[in-house]
Amino acid sequence: MKKVYDNAAKALDGLLFDGMFVAAGGFGLSGIPELLLQAIKEAGTKDLTFASNNAGVDDFGVGILLQTRQVKKMLSSYVGENAEFMRQYLSGELELEFNPQGTLAERMRAGGCGIPGFYTKTGVGTVIAEGKEHKDFRGETYILEEGIFADLSIVKAWKGDATGNLIFRKTARNFNPPAAMCGKVCVAEVEEIVPTGSLDPDHIHLPGIYVHRIIAGEHEKRIEQRTVREA
Repeated sequence: MKKVYDNAAKALDGLLFDGMFVAAGGFGLSGIPELLLQAIKEAGTKDLTFASNNAGVDDFGVGILLQTRQVKKMLSSYVGENAEFMRQYLSGELELEFNPQGTLAERMRAGGCGIPGFYTKTGVGTVIAEGKEHKDFRGETYILEEGIFADLSIVKAWKGDATGNLIFRKTARNFNPPAAMCGKVCVAEVEEIVPTGSLDPDHIHLPGIYVHRIIAGEHEKRIEQRTVREA
């Protein structure tokens, strides 16, 4: 099975359709699949639902798709740092489903493991619990959360091989592994594709069985909040 593609547009060919559900890795500006997001923007795919910890910033990450009004709904934990996100949500142009970070990560992981739902204490007694099934275990109340099953997963890793085995670098490991697991098809972008067999199996963070297509490319190294000492 050929997994290596020349660029993001070719890797997404035949996978995109209006109204689809996309799971995206990344946390803040770390580990964002920027090349694949740009390709989705250029394809003009619209009415998208995104499961992503956050929406990047106005001109980077999922934020570039908000600018072009291609996103209909977000499943997110943190929605700061993005003025356009705030404007669209407050004006009723964008649907938003808030998820605690751990719950969102587990919903992705659960979907990747074929688990349709699980119970958690997180959110009990808050607006997060409204409309959800409650159940008591050992005298404690839990709420039912559903696993995420996306049409497409897009993630960014540091290194990968031709079979799709991936290694993430430092904090870029964040939401990328669970996001990769929960899509019917997963497309990964990496900084470097290395020969198959050259990765130490004990160092692989995500096995290639979850990855269907992979590209290599140049990536921008952004700092979300730059803090420096006074001279």
